[in-house]
Amino acid sequence: MKLKQIVFTVLISAATAVGVMYAYNSFFVPRPAAVQEGVKIPANYAGLFNGDNIPGPVDFEQPANIAVPAVVHITTVIGKAEASNNLPRKSNPFRGLVPDDFFDDFFGNGPNVRTVPQRASGSGVIVSQDGYIITNNHVIDGASEIKVSLNNKTSYTAKLVGTDMSSDLAVLKIEAKNLPFLLYGNSDNIKIGQWVLAIGYPLNLETTVTAGIISAKGRTLGLNARRSQTPIESFLQTDAAVNQGNSGGALVNTNGELIGINSAIASPTGSYAGYSYAIPVNIVKKIVNDLIQFGTVQRAYLGISYLPDEAPDSEKEKVGFKSGQGVYVRDVAKDGAAASAGIKAGDYISKFNGVPITSGNEMVEKIARQKPGDKVSITYLRGGKESTATVTLKNKSGTYDIVRSSVLDDFGVDFMVLDKKKAAEYGQSGGIVVKKINSGGLIDAQTRMRDGFVILRVNDKAVTTIEELSNAVQKAGDNIKLDGFYPGFEGLYTYNITKEMQ
Repeated sequence: MKLKQIVFTVLISAATAVGVMYAYNSFFVPRPAAVQEGVKIPANYAGLFNGDNIPGPVDFEQPANIAVPAVVHITTVIGKAEASNNLPRKSNPFRGLVPDDFFDDFFGNGPNVRTVPQRASGSGVIVSQDGYIITNNHVIDGASEIKVSLNNKTSYTAKLVGTDMSSDLAVLKIEAKNLPFLLYGNSDNIKIGQWVLAIGYPLNLETTVTAGIISAKGRTLGLNARRSQTPIESFLQTDAAVNQGNSGGALVNTNGELIGINSAIASPTGSYAGYSYAIPVNIVKKIVNDLIQFGTVQRAYLGISYLPDEAPDSEKEKVGFKSGQGVYVRDVAKDGAAASAGIKAGDYISKFNGVPITSGNEMVEKIARQKPGDKVSITYLRGGKESTATVTLKNKSGTYDIVRSSVLDDFGVDFMVLDKKKAAEYGQSGGIVVKKINSGGLIDAQTRMRDGFVILRVNDKAVTTIEELSNAVQKAGDNIKLDGFYPGFEGLYTYNITKEMQ
């Protein structure tokens, strides 16, 4: 009897041991979750299952505690209290893939009339202890007053330092000392699948923290192209929940370092639907430093036009495009940086400073980190042969000089001197052509001016060069009167502009 009990006990113990080992091996020993039978583990899984690189538990508490005090709530007043018949209704240029603050929520639908001040809100990130704050341009676009509220409920009136529509960034300044601020991380080191936190003030709530992962890098949505001729887009895509009001807020890694500025969501409805987008901090810090130091972005140019990544197959076939070779150079500016280095139309740019380039957007993003006068290494393919050239980047004017801010920047317009022959045809001694009116500038916000308008006088002073225009606007102060004409139409037109905010 005892022998049977002993045998029974041994069997039970053995069965229990086997069960425990099976459970341990099944649930605790790292192994491929679903490796096909008889198939070798792919190279991209190398090191994951050797027990040395098992990720530990992720703690969001510490990075949240670091970031929350440095993220601020921004509220703005847009326009003035009285009605104004020369203020056109603004449409939302970001429908579908949109900045998370709906422009239509802030602007009335009346026929070119504002009857009350419009209010908007968003978020911002403190990046220095003396009060410099990063946010999105679309958060403060057209604002006549900007208020900043800290996490501790302290409020300040902010000064606008500078904006950049190409990247949808803006810098504010508040007069304060010893503020908490975020340290810059390195967005180049961000990996797909990495945990991140989004911090901001969505839907006018108090500070809100959401978590997600990096789901893609280098995304281009075409948002900034609707507001700038030189758009910069290379978004970090995450699934951290972002809603209206999160714009300008922080995207941080688990070390609490700033790796991006939250800017847009992909949504069919305007509310969060699973994807949000942030501007990588390596782009942010360059643009922010330029705005603080120079008042305007020091944008460098390679001096080429390239075949867009989204170009139709018919266009690619027309130029004989071969995939996998790099960025196809469609044309080269005669006096541009690329031409000076020997790069020609038909070449493929394959590397930038030794780093492989696979798309035009990727190339633009890397150039956006440079300034005029910087020397970069460009590797290109010509006829299948690889060559490398040192290229000195230039500014928009084709020189290597630092560009200083101009009083004309606030107009949001691309100007061009009226050709002398054209001026003679129009019976004028000269003038300044409004080549293109960009969204967000004073002329777009306050007038009904159209592209092609020729400015003849500023506050009754004749202008025939860009320098004369700049000097006249500077002397005009806050109230500016522009007189001119539209070619092909009779009569003179007058537009009045008020500098609402400096």
